[in-house]
Amino acid sequence: MKITDTIKEVRENVKAWRTEGLTVGFVPTMGYLHEGHQSLIRMAAKENDRVVVSIFINPLQFGEKEDLDNYPENFEHDRNICELEGAALIFRPSREEMYSKNFCSYVDMTGLTDTLCGKSRPNHFRGVCTVVTKLFNAVNPDRAYFGWKDAQQVAVVKRMVSDLNMDIEIVACETIREADGLAKSSRNVHLNSEERKAATILQKALKLAEKKIASGIRTSRDIQKAMIEMIDSEAGVKIDYVEIVDLETMKPISDIEAPALIAAAIYVGNTRLIDNYIYGI
Repeated sequence: MKITDTIKEVRENVKAWRTEGLTVGFVPTMGYLHEGHQSLIRMAAKENDRVVVSIFINPLQFGEKEDLDNYPENFEHDRNICELEGAALIFRPSREEMYSKNFCSYVDMTGLTDTLCGKSRPNHFRGVCTVVTKLFNAVNPDRAYFGWKDAQQVAVVKRMVSDLNMDIEIVACETIREADGLAKSSRNVHLNSEERKAATILQKALKLAEKKIASGIRTSRDIQKAMIEMIDSEAGVKIDYVEIVDLETMKPISDIEAPALIAAAIYVGNTRLIDNYIYGI
């Protein structure tokens, strides 16, 4: 497995693989890899001849009061996971490599980014679209792998690839969870023992929504109300949003029809967590 910090070397390696007729899978990450990332790398290795994993904490997708400076890092741990799961190359660029001194070109989107995390985190998805486009240009993969835990991100990237005619298949993979249902996240490390226990209310509320939909309830307002009441019952937890939207457009829907996204974001202490339940796929 190779490790590089330059776009030039990434392109040279991928070009060499292409001359051999090999396919390339790509897993973009911000590092501090967990079992969720591991499953993406594993899937990419299964479906492609070579896999590139990027590790880059993208400053453009963090707001002024968000946790950019506290985002966890452990490169030795990340390197071991990448090697274990069959990655051929780790791309670990500096901020200067990704964004030159006079950088002023961005990739933006409207519509899909107006709700959920896009509404509560202004400019977040401009940062995501910009860095993903730059990474796609550097790696030029056949397929790129993302987790359904960030369902809005999946929808945004799929639309961006379609709108900009990028010849890349976007593969969405299932959310990997802890034994108690909490979605794997690099931010979970910030939770103390009491907060960690309280955080499970997010998955409990989504399970409640799933049960209500299975019982025949299709009114979004009723399901949102039940979820909000459950989350509010947990001390130390603050709701960012609880929304039910169309999975493709990310627009709120009054009645649930497949495919639909039931998504929620909460603060447990100072840690923001997201999760979702997807109905109909």
